[in-house]
Amino acid sequence: MLSEAVPVLRREKMSTVDTAWLRMDSDSNLMMIVAVLMFDEPMDTRRFRDIVQTRLLSYPRFRSKVSRDMTGGAWWEEQEVDLDYHIQHDRLRSEGKSNKVLLEQMVSGLSATPLSFARPLWQMHLIDNCVGEDGKTRQAIVVRSHHCIADGIALVGVLLSMFDSVPDRADRATPASANALDDEDNPWLSLMQPVTRSMISAINLSTSLWSKYMWMVADANKLMGRLSDMGNKASRLTLDAIKLMAMADDSRTRLKGKPVGTKHVAWSEPLPLHEIKVVGKALGGSINDVLMASVAGAIGAYLRAKGDNVPGTTDLRAMVPVNLRKAGDEHKLGNAFGLVPLVLPVGIEDPIARLSEVRRRMAELKGGYQALVAMAVLGVLGATPKQMQNEIQNYFAKKATAVMSNVPGPQTPLYMAGSQLDQIMFWVPQSGDIGMGVSILSYNGCVQFGLVTDDAIARDPHEIIRRFAPEFEKLVLLALMSEW
Repeated sequence: MLSEAVPVLRREKMSTVDTAWLRMDSDSNLMMIVAVLMFDEPMDTRRFRDIVQTRLLSYPRFRSKVSRDMTGGAWWEEQEVDLDYHIQHDRLRSEGKSNKVLLEQMVSGLSATPLSFARPLWQMHLIDNCVGEDGKTRQAIVVRSHHCIADGIALVGVLLSMFDSVPDRADRATPASANALDDEDNPWLSLMQPVTRSMISAINLSTSLWSKYMWMVADANKLMGRLSDMGNKASRLTLDAIKLMAMADDSRTRLKGKPVGTKHVAWSEPLPLHEIKVVGKALGGSINDVLMASVAGAIGAYLRAKGDNVPGTTDLRAMVPVNLRKAGDEHKLGNAFGLVPLVLPVGIEDPIARLSEVRRRMAELKGGYQALVAMAVLGVLGATPKQMQNEIQNYFAKKATAVMSNVPGPQTPLYMAGSQLDQIMFWVPQSGDIGMGVSILSYNGCVQFGLVTDDAIARDPHEIIRRFAPEFEKLVLLALMSEW
């Protein structure tokens, strides 16, 4: 079935930031965002196709293919959309028991399968007969979208805008903004408090100027002597740029290596969000502090279980996307985010000491501009020759072991075509030689962890995922003891 033809097919130049993500595709790492949505019962296929037609395709980028020009730039070109290609239907086999592993294997394969550049760069896979570890049979939708269309924050917002807050509401013709991401308890919002709209506009320099600026930053000695003559914001911006450019290489653990392109995906069972909040309050930390400390504990426990030497000073750097959209631009597609380097203390075994160190490091990140500088670097990359982009990209890849996304979702149930959304997970791609991605998403009072690893890094991400709950339970026990 073809969508209605667009009366006038439009052609639009792709931004340099989006072009940078388009050009980052490699054999070992595809620049593709993958989401898994789990529904309590199968949806009516006709209604689902109508929702895709009227809501998702209202965004021009989801009905546009990408073309490239001789200068290295790219364009969005609208075309008719064949929903028979973009919506695939499949079914898992089962023998009366959980087949979650089969679903994870299917998602792993799709994560390493390129999208066709002859069509708009997205696809949805409806998977029937998904039996969970709780014995419940659900329907899954695996969504794949190229990073050049939108970043993970925007894409999750687009997906959620396709839902309704009640099960039997008549299908809408346009996406609703009411189901956008909830900023309440957003763990990264405080990191960007000083970045106001005027600040973003003031440093919205041309690509040429940013290129010169970043070369100046590379010569830190020349700049350090001038900081006293600059305003506070400009000084902090320059200092953060220097920090970003001068980061030391990350710790050499078994989780660093050259990816080969075979992916493995796993996700945890949901954890109650209210329990995490209570534990954080009892131990003097935020929800995000508790989550990050648990992730660090799980990774450290995994490394020790493999027989590795993990001194107490061992760290693991994860690059965390931070939303940089202005107020009112939450539903605009494209890439509008920067990256903040979060250093996880994986070597600290004591849960309380680890939580305290995570809290201290999070406090140091607040009020900085590293995310803004990182976004500017992406703009520069999209306007440079691809060979130079690859070299700069690999330089930054050496500084980190993982990409981590933490997105707060709606805390009330959502429905599509009459079916309730039970769970939602997603993974952002890793670039360069980074071979691990961690995702955290909260929805309807629960939190779930997802992990994607490359074959060269870890062949069974379950070995890391299954250690998260025990690390969190240690904090629960210590929180209970603190009340006595």
